[in-house]
Amino acid sequence: MSTHDFRGGPVMDVPYHRLLVADFPACFGFYAAVLPPLTGAAPVRGAPEGPYAAWDLAGRTVLALFDRGRLAAAVGTAALPAAPAAAQDGAMLVLRVDDVEQALAHCLEHGGAPVAGPADRPEWGPGLRTAHLRDPEGRLIEVQSY
Repeated sequence: MSTHDFRGGPVMDVPYHRLLVADFPACFGFYAAVLPPLTGAAPVRGAPEGPYAAWDLAGRTVLALFDRGRLAAAVGTAALPAAPAAAQDGAMLVLRVDDVEQALAHCLEHGGAPVAGPADRPEWGPGLRTAHLRDPEGRLIEVQSY
């Protein structure tokens, strides 16, 4: 069965996030441990040695990892700095969970680093509770429940 857009043409797969990582084994281990229990996403491609891995839910990719060096070599940016000077976060991965405390503890057990503990955030939305952490390479993650 083919899916078509409003003009009748074929539709591409739903967009998903692909994280470019320098320490593939550490990031693979972290996401392999936290994505299945927190989101239901299952690993469908990849291995700890890389260079690529993906987790799907209901036949759609939820998150993928790709070795940053491999991509830089492929697109000709290997000579550029790997990271900019210190700056505010430009993006955040948000995982909706049933229990913020339990999800945070699970992430920290598997290599996450704490940023902000569980807190009610009624100013962000009715019944919203969040906690913030960083993955093994410092990416900001929010676990949230409503």
